Amino acid sequence: MHNVMSQSVSISAPKSAISIQNVTFTYPGSEEPVLNGASLELQQGSFTAIIGSNGCGKSTMCKLFNGLIPQFYTGDFSGEVHVLGVPAEGRSVADLSRKIGYVYQDFDNQLVRPTVLDEACFAPLNYGLPNYREMGEQALAMCGLDTIHNRYIWELSGGQKHLLALAGALSLNPDILIVDEPVSQLDPQHAKLIYKCLSRLNKEYGKTIIVIEHHTEFIADFCEDVVLMDKGRVLWNLPVKEGLNQIADLERLGIQPPEVTRAAIQADEHFKEGELSSGTQDSATQYWFPITVDEAVVYFAQRQYPQDLHASGKRRDSAEHALQMQTMNTIQSAMEQNDAAVSRISGGTLTDSTAAPVPIVEFQNTRLRYRGLGKKEHEVIRGINFSLHEGERIALVGNNGAGKSSLLRLMAGISLPQEGSVSVLGEVTHRSSLEQLAGRVAYIFQNSSEMFIEDSVRKEVAYFLKTRRIQEADKQIAHVLDRFRLTPLQERDARLLSGGQQRRVTLAIGAAMKPSLMLLDEPTANLDLATREELIGVLNELDQYVRTTVIATHDMQLVTQWASRVIVLHNGRVEADGTPAEVFADEPLLRRSGLALTQIMELSHRIGLPALCPTTDAFVAGLLKQSFTKEDARHAACPQLV
Repeated sequence: MHNVMSQSVSISAPKSAISIQNVTFTYPGSEEPVLNGASLELQQGSFTAIIGSNGCGKSTMCKLFNGLIPQFYTGDFSGEVHVLGVPAEGRSVADLSRKIGYVYQDFDNQLVRPTVLDEACFAPLNYGLPNYREMGEQALAMCGLDTIHNRYIWELSGGQKHLLALAGALSLNPDILIVDEPVSQLDPQHAKLIYKCLSRLNKEYGKTIIVIEHHTEFIADFCEDVVLMDKGRVLWNLPVKEGLNQIADLERLGIQPPEVTRAAIQADEHFKEGELSSGTQDSATQYWFPITVDEAVVYFAQRQYPQDLHASGKRRDSAEHALQMQTMNTIQSAMEQNDAAVSRISGGTLTDSTAAPVPIVEFQNTRLRYRGLGKKEHEVIRGINFSLHEGERIALVGNNGAGKSSLLRLMAGISLPQEGSVSVLGEVTHRSSLEQLAGRVAYIFQNSSEMFIEDSVRKEVAYFLKTRRIQEADKQIAHVLDRFRLTPLQERDARLLSGGQQRRVTLAIGAAMKPSLMLLDEPTANLDLATREELIGVLNELDQYVRTTVIATHDMQLVTQWASRVIVLHNGRVEADGTPAEVFADEPLLRRSGLALTQIMELSHRIGLPALCPTTDAFVAGLLKQSFTKEDARHAACPQLV
């Protein structure tokens, strides 16, 4: 019997979960189709990531699966869609939703009940399932929300709302689960929790999991397959290791390979000799670069760089020169950043070195509370004291619910403290109106759609400049639209754009204001590589106008690339305040604050480099240093951010 069953399993073909054939779809008012002959086949029990640049059609394609297109979103539609082997045509969204759970990119809009438990129970209750409460509680436990049953939805942080949306989708126990940008607003530890939950659903319960994702590190660690889209078409569907090694395709479309993959490529370019292969051999004709930290540890251990390099004196001289240049550039960059932080004011002149710097923002014993159920007050900011100064690049980091967004709202004057004070640009927020602060403080919301009030992208960007009658407004608007690649979209309604495109619009709105204080809440959420790099470039460009920039983020790569100062929040208090190097060197701090090392930091630790390397450039420089020196390891520190 056992042999017969085994044979039956081995010869049976896997059943199709999703099948779309030659689908084309055009939104109303758009001349170009967002899906243009797309075809895709996904098998039951698969764990697939869909990747591509912003606006390529990822979210639109997934809305085919539960019938939202063409039943809810109208437009020009053609093609065939099959779900679990049955044509989707003629089946209602309600019918398909029993089998397909969906967490949307704009997940805030799918939360409809007042409390956490009410929301988790909502779907099974509406389908008349008798054990609806048990199903809701189980879903909350799977998402780590079982301790906040009675909290109001409006009390939750953005990340907690995202987790709750996932719990709501899980409550019906669907066969297929689609999650659009699952980690975009989650701290690193909750992000890993989400993916572990999805992985468990896939492996233990046989659920078909589909994620739309920009973070290739999570794809590498958890997914089995990866689908690449471009201009409304599916370019390929490959096993994850093979897909993430299609470096040319990824870079062409602005998709960032995992950090360890980029480190291996950079190291290979530095070290490659005639006898050195360009990757780890996987077959007689194919070589792969590592995509996970575990693979990278083995990869770099096998390379034996010192022996290969020392065989060629000429190559060693060249590599040593590259190391020296890398180190000099790192030091020069750090010196320039520090000089700018202490010497620049709005006019660009040097400050009096004997005068104490005037804070741009100052918190003095600041406390902020919200009322919860039963009029019980919930304290989110608990007596903090710190100042922000001219030229600093501040990253606010911490776990979901730590108080990052609340702190930004205090700086913007949107919230006022119950105790203590907040001073912004010399004005106490209690004594200043929002209108007064709005001219000098730009606050870019976590939820992009909350910032849209006009019917076109151009009008959104122009709104502040026109109402304040800024000189040469049209020239400034055109520059910002071009800088954020929004010129082709300028007549479109921002609310109808993709999540990544909406994020670009909000950044353009803030950039057009040229504020003294720029506040950004999760600015890299939903962004592809090209737009993310543009963001960093624009922040650098705005340094000549913006006196201080504060970013609340879970993006640890952004922190290491951009910030000069990191403030760690935990339970409404300042847990740590220092440079990125100081913060990331404190592993107990990272654990209790919901943070994590980036891939490249973890790799540098595991292969024995004497210091955590914040970037792939610093990692390769550290690897070179380790190869060329016989000094004690403590003297071979790799460059750090200062």
